[in-house]
Amino acid sequence: MNTLPPPDQDRKNQANPADANMKNVIVIEDQTILRDLICQLVESYANMRVIAKSGDGSEGYQQCLDYEPDLVILDIMLPNLNGSEVLRHLKAKNPKINILIFSAAASNGVVNRLVKSGVTGYIEKNAGLNELEKAISLVSEGSSYFSPRIIDIMRELMITGGKDDSLDSLTTREREITQLIAESYSNKEIAAKLGMSVRTADTHRTNIMKKLDLHDVAALTRWAIANKLVHLTDNESLS
Repeated sequence: MNTLPPPDQDRKNQANPADANMKNVIVIEDQTILRDLICQLVESYANMRVIAKSGDGSEGYQQCLDYEPDLVILDIMLPNLNGSEVLRHLKAKNPKINILIFSAAASNGVVNRLVKSGVTGYIEKNAGLNELEKAISLVSEGSSYFSPRIIDIMRELMITGGKDDSLDSLTTREREITQLIAESYSNKEIAAKLGMSVRTADTHRTNIMKKLDLHDVAALTRWAIANKLVHLTDNESLS
């Protein structure tokens, strides 16, 4: 669990715009070049400015507490505190905050969790520039915007009653590797056991974490146990 310092009131006061019509934006994206490009796009709007940016989830969350932005453009795959947690914590403190998810992660399970947390908009990273501009413009004003594929997933979730299909999103091989990871096998051991290269095993691990929106082995192990891919022994517990 991350322990964050209390908000710096002086920094927050400095970030307040003189013009009440100016929209303050924070960009939280771990890829430097993409983060800089988003910032340039935001700054091209006459009524918007970037007041903070970060490639770290924990730092970005603290910036949002300090500066109280009108819009947060947020990736999901972030170090220290993932985007889902940033969203959940921010919405708990301020349900009206406008948050636009801009991420390559878009499984049913991920979308389900983010929608339930109250995300304002969700656009995939393979979207075009025009769509990104539209999403930023609408979400900054408090309107929602979701990419067509995200809308399709939301409709499917409505039909299934919001069932998380994360298990169904994994291939047979990925389920096998997930089980081995949860049983504490290393990439080298998985590679030897399944007859693949260590690099391939590592790629599978990365893809699995991305699909499930999980970011450490402990979380993956809990997920695997909950989905009955592995079973607790009498001496183990879900701590």
